Amino acid sequence: MEAGQGNDLMRVVVVLAAGVVAVPLFRRLGLGSVLGYLAAGLVIGPFGLGFFGDAQAVLHVAELGVVMFLFVIGLEMQPSRLWGLRRDIFGSGITQVAVCGGLLTALGWAAGYSVPVAFIGAMGFVLSSTAIVMQIMGERGETSTLAGQRIVSILLLEDLAIVPLLAVVALLAPAVTGGGSASRWLTVGIALAAIIGLVAISRWLLTPVFNLLAKSHAREVMTAAALLVVLGAALAMQAAGLSMAMGAFAAGVMLSESTFRRQLEADIEPFRGILLGLFFMGVGMSLDVALVGRDWPMILAGVVAMMLVKSIGIFAVARLTCAGTREALHRAALMGQGGEFAFVLYAAAAAAGLFEPRLNAVLTAIVVLSMALTPLMVMALRLLPRAPDAPDMDGVEDAGSIGEVSGHLLMVGFGRFGQVASQALLARGIDITIIETDTEMIQAAAGFGFKVYYGDGRRLDVLRASGAGEARAILVCVDRPESATEIVALVKEAFPFTPVLARAYDRPHALELIRAGVDYQMRETLESAFAFSTAALRQLGVEEDAVAELEADVRRRENARLELEGLGERQAAIALIHGNRMTPTPLTRPRRQGQALTEETIAVIRDAAQGEEARLDGHSV
Repeated sequence: MEAGQGNDLMRVVVVLAAGVVAVPLFRRLGLGSVLGYLAAGLVIGPFGLGFFGDAQAVLHVAELGVVMFLFVIGLEMQPSRLWGLRRDIFGSGITQVAVCGGLLTALGWAAGYSVPVAFIGAMGFVLSSTAIVMQIMGERGETSTLAGQRIVSILLLEDLAIVPLLAVVALLAPAVTGGGSASRWLTVGIALAAIIGLVAISRWLLTPVFNLLAKSHAREVMTAAALLVVLGAALAMQAAGLSMAMGAFAAGVMLSESTFRRQLEADIEPFRGILLGLFFMGVGMSLDVALVGRDWPMILAGVVAMMLVKSIGIFAVARLTCAGTREALHRAALMGQGGEFAFVLYAAAAAAGLFEPRLNAVLTAIVVLSMALTPLMVMALRLLPRAPDAPDMDGVEDAGSIGEVSGHLLMVGFGRFGQVASQALLARGIDITIIETDTEMIQAAAGFGFKVYYGDGRRLDVLRASGAGEARAILVCVDRPESATEIVALVKEAFPFTPVLARAYDRPHALELIRAGVDYQMRETLESAFAFSTAALRQLGVEEDAVAELEADVRRRENARLELEGLGERQAAIALIHGNRMTPTPLTRPRRQGQALTEETIAVIRDAAQGEEARLDGHSV
């Protein structure tokens, strides 16, 4: 028993070591982490060093990574976002999938395969690699450009297409011997009932449950609940005869408008990344090197033909949708490969009896090689001379008509301070993502039309899921001083170039924030105290010029004191308040000498003055 446990532990260590070595190496070479995982799996698999004898067993466990990946994609598929990108998603996206799918299906049919087999093989290759495309665009800084947004929209449509394609595989699967049309309709009815039940539960039950769990402030319970949602939805769909990935995707879509969306995404992300990497390693393990060696002419011809045909289709669609020549070439080179969802689709087709094992291995090898060639295709595109394309003004507004460019801000904390601070920004039309941990505050804010997400700003994964890496600025408006300091330090370490503005509680807290690297801090009562004192002066009949002069003098001394205390010059800061003792002292010298109202007060003032003169005489000696 101990030997078996030791072997299992050794396999875990081997998997981790292979990923740790291969992924950074491949990323350094510019080939991407996906290819690193595939290569690592190939090396340690049954056709490599043989640490694993059954690659399918690894794939069954690693499929959970794809399940969680689709759940995260579902969380991104908000109806509002889909509507905003409807032209590119449902225009360019559907057109590209349809054109490339039709061309590749015709290619497969011309190669001698049946129409169902050619169609599934073609559609698997149509789905580009989101991981590779997004990584290359991120490294080149193209994600936020207009052309990059078009590619992202098409990738969203392709990711969405995997769900109906998995359903098509189930419908095209050969009928079970002895089963009639009645059993097929029964299966479809059970599947529809499962989908309706899942939608109902996700829509009306999950948000109240998460609201209840959030009030317990038990972080591990929220993580367990997120995993329960994903795995429970996947298990329900599997029990109904559908794909586990379809269930996770449906649950994600239903929760995409939930206030807990950011927290769910952050909780799932570590498991998704690890299991998805394990899935790619399982695919690499399942690559039959001997079969590839025997069928290399077919595989090489398939890679060249399928990439060429798909690239031609992408280029034609891009030009038809008013993209420039160079943008169309760039899109064709970037998206001309098959993607990770092809492995899912081909595996489902093989399990359903549509693909023979040999065909599955050949198509998998073609996809893997096409993914490996993509970075080289993009690099080769840079060698082409730049054509003087006319500037693409589609979707570009005149800068004079919109004033300053609005951007995305992240606000952490939406209490009384954050609510007031957000007003001018929202009135300017600036997009603000708000995260808060107080569920009652979130519900109250929703009543006024605010979109506030549940999330703990002290967690880096929550900040990343909330878009901190792309935010133009981060506003820290939480109530607790220690939390604000922790968030500022975390943000400045993870996103050093992002401006951070924070609410300070008092002077010591402001100094802590400055030491943590905050770009701007404001004590929550400072401006109100200034306004209060100047209002009192006006009420007493002080002239407006004198009020302004006093306020400017107090502000100057206050800023100087804060700066000196931050530099450790405590005595110099004390000198600004006209005293040698740390007692509450006015920042400016009164215009008139104080007057005593009673004989007892006069005696106290006289004794204090005599004591001060004696102390000064002693120092002078």
